Amino acid sequence: MELLRLAALDAEDLTVISAHLQDAILRPEDLTYLAGEHRFLMVARRFDWTPDVPPRRRLAGVHFERVLTVKTRGLTPGDATPMSLLALTFTPTNAPSGHVDLVFSGGAAVRLEVECIEVRMKDLGPVWEAATRPGHDIDTRDTAAGTAA
Repeated sequence: MELLRLAALDAEDLTVISAHLQDAILRPEDLTYLAGEHRFLMVARRFDWTPDVPPRRRLAGVHFERVLTVKTRGLTPGDATPMSLLALTFTPTNAPSGHVDLVFSGGAAVRLEVECIEVRMKDLGPVWEAATRPGHDIDTRDTAAGTAA
């Protein structure tokens, strides 16, 4: 079992991490901001998009460095409802500064104001079979919270 390790230092790198985290399942309690360290952490159960293998998920850790502030929308602390991560996006403000947005199904979101992009993702080891492959109906607005398949 090969563990994936990725780093992002620009918007193009961030899209690669975003692709690997698409449809990851997590809960609000899996998100932590360490303001004194300017670090935002998350643990997710990412879907492994490796072709020609049965559907499976892996536990992955992600940390964002140089985070100045964190804003959330649609998240309730202590809520155990699983959320599906749709994408990570970057919007520059005063380059290299900008906002990294974590966009979830159901309209929830986290915005990180960052000095620059400095992100690392690492598989933490556990892997398990998933019931199904995630799918998206592009003709219907995705409003349901993701399920932990």
